[in-house]
Amino acid sequence: MKKAIVLLSGGLDSATSAAQAKADGYNVIAVSFRYGQRHERELEAARRVAQALGITEHFVVDVNLSQWGGSALTDPSVAVPTEGVKPGEIPVTYVPGRNTVFIAIALSLAEARGAEAIYLGINAVDYSGYPDCRPEYLEAYQRLAALSSKAGLEGRAPRLAAPLVMDSKVDIIRRALRLGVPILETWSCYQGGEEPCGVCDSCRIRDKALVAAGRPDLVSRRGRELLGI
Repeated sequence: MKKAIVLLSGGLDSATSAAQAKADGYNVIAVSFRYGQRHERELEAARRVAQALGITEHFVVDVNLSQWGGSALTDPSVAVPTEGVKPGEIPVTYVPGRNTVFIAIALSLAEARGAEAIYLGINAVDYSGYPDCRPEYLEAYQRLAALSSKAGLEGRAPRLAAPLVMDSKVDIIRRALRLGVPILETWSCYQGGEEPCGVCDSCRIRDKALVAAGRPDLVSRRGRELLGI
């Protein structure tokens, strides 16, 4: 059976990407990262999502990006913004080099296991302006994948698949529902509390989209309060 590596953060987008890989007929190997993020709640979510989707091989890789700071997600002294993102501005929640590092590790695993594809949950529509979530970034990385490995030189470079890259968040939620993604097990909040904060950029985009998709029942408690539902 053909294999695919899936970068599984524990969030809604990566969980939907994993479910899509399975629907596309791949035997999925999941990879999550302990990269010095504010909390480990998302890693627990990734574990639960993998279990719910029947993914039996799930790696958790330690890559400590918090040592040099540079992001609100890895440096507790930098506040997570709650007032939205200004157009054209890359927010402080951007983690320098994160996707570049993660995809490189996924490429190593893909070559070692003979995987044909790497599925990514990146999105260039309802996102926070991150430079490493754009189609042109993926295109450049695909070229690198073909040049940087034995598999690539032999014409077998893994395909970087980003099935959600041009979907709106509402589209992603509808896809997730069709694919049976355990949405309530996913964790999108930038904070690490007992419940989603409802006010960070990730929470607000997710909660509004759930309402627009006709699933206000899946909105967080704090989100329901803020949206008046």
